[in-house]
Amino acid sequence: MNIEQQIVSGVVAAVSELYGQQVAESQVQLQKTRPEFEGHLTVVVFPFVKMARKSPEQTAQEIGQWLVEHCEAVSACNAVKGFLNLVVAPKAWLQLLDDIDKAPLWGYRAPRVGEAANGDAPLVMIEYSSPNTNKPLHLGHVRNNLLGWSLAKIMEANGYRVVKTNIVNDRGIHICKSMLAWQKWGNGETPASSGKKGDHLIGDYYVLFDKHYREEVKELVAAGMDEERAKQEAPLIREAHDMLVRWEQGDEEVRSLWKMMNDWVYEGFDETYRALGVAFDKIYYESQTYLVGKKKVEEGLAKGLFFRKEDGSVWADLTDAGLDQKLLLRSDGTSVYMTQDIGTAQMRFEDYPIDKMIYVVGNEQNYHFQVLSLLLDRLGFKWGKELVHFSYGMVELPNGKMKSREGTVVDADDLVATMISDARQMSEDKVNKLENISEEERQQIARIVGMGALKYFILKVDARKNMLFNPEESIDFNGNTGPFIQYTHARIRSILRKAQDEAPSSLVNAQPNAKETTLIQKLNEFPAAVEQAGKDYSPSGIANYCYELTKEFNQFYHDYSILNAESDDAKALRLVIARNVAKTLKNGMALLGIEVPERM
Repeated sequence: MNIEQQIVSGVVAAVSELYGQQVAESQVQLQKTRPEFEGHLTVVVFPFVKMARKSPEQTAQEIGQWLVEHCEAVSACNAVKGFLNLVVAPKAWLQLLDDIDKAPLWGYRAPRVGEAANGDAPLVMIEYSSPNTNKPLHLGHVRNNLLGWSLAKIMEANGYRVVKTNIVNDRGIHICKSMLAWQKWGNGETPASSGKKGDHLIGDYYVLFDKHYREEVKELVAAGMDEERAKQEAPLIREAHDMLVRWEQGDEEVRSLWKMMNDWVYEGFDETYRALGVAFDKIYYESQTYLVGKKKVEEGLAKGLFFRKEDGSVWADLTDAGLDQKLLLRSDGTSVYMTQDIGTAQMRFEDYPIDKMIYVVGNEQNYHFQVLSLLLDRLGFKWGKELVHFSYGMVELPNGKMKSREGTVVDADDLVATMISDARQMSEDKVNKLENISEEERQQIARIVGMGALKYFILKVDARKNMLFNPEESIDFNGNTGPFIQYTHARIRSILRKAQDEAPSSLVNAQPNAKETTLIQKLNEFPAAVEQAGKDYSPSGIANYCYELTKEFNQFYHDYSILNAESDDAKALRLVIARNVAKTLKNGMALLGIEVPERM
């Protein structure tokens, strides 16, 4: 039983013995004592004042005195009005530290076996990334992928089974534009012949299509045609639409070209995903899901869930839910994004016993997911009504910080390469101090630090907010940054290596001082931080905890020597605290997808 549980049980027992009243443990409010008061934990006594028929302060004093006499975890108390401040006994802190030390995955919850209908832990499916196969991944995808991966790790740490999925938008007019441009101007170019990643190569042809298309529109407008009509009548866009029709009809030549170019893109995507440290358990493709969606919509139409307009288009009437009418199938029978999402949901539901579905998609799609939730619920998906749209804001860079490949968006591969290069330069002085370090290890440290800087800077911000990503600020070794936390972990590991040949001392006679106690108490807060991050779907909560723990340790390290402590007992205690700070930082940063180096 941990310290909090001992105190809560003690308060329940105290109220029963002192006032003859039975209270539930949930009625006991326990919080961290405010810095201006003496104590570690504070009990809010107001709920028990009527039972005691005494003043709040007198009630607090009576309960406090009972706890000092009967609860081993409490050594002293003081009452401030209706607040009972408790001093936790040194022995209790040492026992807690020992418990933390024995838990390799400290802070992570065991699987929630038995909570799902089938007796397993509940299964959470998380969709993220969702790229188009006509261009490389960009800065927006970076935030999406990092949020999705971190959220998956946090849900796993909260005892859920997690399936990480991706839906690839691999069909449509935008894909045909790249295909047509390659046909016309590619001269058989391949990733191998050009030396380019496949996604970048295809992205270049998408840009090339747009360049020639704009020129055609400009010529038609100069010849007297209305601009809107020119955009529809330009020869290139008509050819692209024709290619799309042939694709939908299964034309062998078009399908063969489509498969070849998409395979190039997937190889490029995989390389970027590996660099970002993210992966998926299952990938779905729009080319496979849109027909399933059309069939599901037609079933809903037959059941009277949807209606058909005179032009043949199919709609959902959501006005009774305060929304509008939503198009599901166009008059020519072709699908829209909503149709695809319904089809993807159907396939996922057949593949997995989903208990909760989380979509990591930007906040410009908030309305889309309101509608999708209603539609899935009406179509009978048990998790439809409670689907979670993990909505996040835009991410941008300061102007002029980094050139993009296309001039409009920041390329993910460029960003990763720049971060690793900057980390190499920033950490050169520190790494140079390390002895017997190979060039390979220097590069590995640069990769870990550069990616840690990128991931932490993005994930420490509340996902719902728009943010400005500043590469220079992110890679600073001081302040609220990934490298600051990584460097602290490496420093602790260095201390532990120096002490590893010494015989470990017992903690029986150790007397933790105020700073040591604060650190143990901070370590004890990690499981609650993980639990809260899972409830709030908030990677930023984990990032903030890691930063606070790092600050707390650095203040302690500034004030107290570990290896040259004043006694063997103090040294033994500080080594155990340091070891568990490093472990907790490693566990916490892992939930953000961030590695921590053994040395820096």
